[in-house]
Amino acid sequence: MSAKPKLASRGVGVEKGGVHILDGVDLEVSPGEFVALIGPSGSGKSTLLGLLAGLEAPSEGSVEKDGAPLARPGLVSYMPQSDLLLPWRSVVANVALGLEATGVPKGAARERAAESLERFGLGGFGGVSPWALSGGMRSRVALLRTALLGRDVLLLDEPFGALDALTRRGLQEWLLGVRDELAATIVLVTHDVDEAILLADRVLVLSERPARVALDLEVDLERPRTMEQETTGGFATLKARLLGALGVLR
Repeated sequence: MSAKPKLASRGVGVEKGGVHILDGVDLEVSPGEFVALIGPSGSGKSTLLGLLAGLEAPSEGSVEKDGAPLARPGLVSYMPQSDLLLPWRSVVANVALGLEATGVPKGAARERAAESLERFGLGGFGGVSPWALSGGMRSRVALLRTALLGRDVLLLDEPFGALDALTRRGLQEWLLGVRDELAATIVLVTHDVDEAILLADRVLVLSERPARVALDLEVDLERPRTMEQETTGGFATLKARLLGALGVLR
């Protein structure tokens, strides 16, 4: 394993329109690690993820990938909160869209997309239009489109945030099952403490704005993870620490 972090922010600060959003945020993500970011609403989680994606530059500090400055977008895969599926494209055409945007010929892109559908639970849905899919299926399509780019870093901004509780739990379990397929370093933004503990190797808690890292918590639960671990004492202890850092428990 490389000694260099796969992704890092060094003293990152962001100010927009006179509003100080991030203040000296330091984080390191090791190769192959799954890190979750949680924090109060408006604390700058999505802003930080956008910086890690290279979509904008910080007001101060720096962002690095493999020890070098992250100077432009496109070096990592980024999935925003909305699935952004194009209604006039079929499932397979939507999955192939990212590849086409990087210059892969349309035929080859759609062939690769079609070959990936079964592994992500989308077999038989290649010709279906997005409007005919459930919210959970749309999320799978969007995640597969992002993952198929083959980048070694995958940034997910609340991919299941708009789903109902039962659908969300089903997708959490599904993501646990396909994590090895993704073969990437993953950073996930979520408001769900249980989701962060269940999925991540480490959870970073951001403070109120202007945000700093208030807690860096290792999730020392065995892998492979299962939903049943949510009922264990170890899970409850981790949850209590995170809720305390968020100010929910006083």
